[in-house]
Amino acid sequence: MTTATVASTAVRPRAGRLLRAEWTKISSVRSTAWSLAILVVTAIGFDILITALTMASWQTASAAQKASYLADPTGFLGPALGLAQIPLCILGVMLITSEYSTGTIRASVLAVPRRTPMLAAKAAVFAAVTFVVGEVVAFASFLIGQQIIRHHIPVSLSDPGVLRAVVGTGLFITVLGLLGLGIGGVIRHTGAAITVVVGVVVVLSNLARALPGTVGTHVAAYLPTNAGVLITQAHRESGNLLGPWQGFGVACAWTAVLLGAAGYLLNRRDV
Repeated sequence: MTTATVASTAVRPRAGRLLRAEWTKISSVRSTAWSLAILVVTAIGFDILITALTMASWQTASAAQKASYLADPTGFLGPALGLAQIPLCILGVMLITSEYSTGTIRASVLAVPRRTPMLAAKAAVFAAVTFVVGEVVAFASFLIGQQIIRHHIPVSLSDPGVLRAVVGTGLFITVLGLLGLGIGGVIRHTGAAITVVVGVVVVLSNLARALPGTVGTHVAAYLPTNAGVLITQAHRESGNLLGPWQGFGVACAWTAVLLGAAGYLLNRRDV
């Protein structure tokens, strides 16, 4: 057996142990599972409620409002996305800051002296959980909402851009959760990290649009939430500087930078 083969077989079990350990941390906390279940039910229910109310007032809606609905047939997924994104960002923050506040990060580092693989395993497990939650919310909201709007806005997963938008909703939620994990890893303090997350996801994206001229347009377009949300839209709007996958790539780049910074500081700073 060659040295490379021995090394690869040693790495695989180690990676598996890291993933199992991080999964145990998440699954062993009952409040996390219950919170995710409540989030799924609430997000789907809220989306159905808003969609039903919108369709109930369809006859009295203005021509401009009807045109905006028709322009993006998956736009009714917006309430579910809006309700799910902040809680999952906060969960990403708390996933790592809670280890610093309770001191359990020291035990993790003692068990896994190489800190970067530990952070990578945490991010991978959290991404998998968040992706499942995001896709359940997206597909359930779409399939139920599809029946509510079908008399006014016929839409199908086979329509151009629709399947990508629905899957993209789950992908975008996943990236936002990892963004929260990265910010939590950099700041380490739960309250401060949550404040920054809300500022980046909600406040900063709206403030940038208020900047004058093309500067504001370009700054706003390349912020993580404004760029990433494009993948949740079935059709590209004429004023968008980025396409759906380009925007998602920008959001992924922001997240990768923050996770990279979190990994760098994890290796450099004492725990």
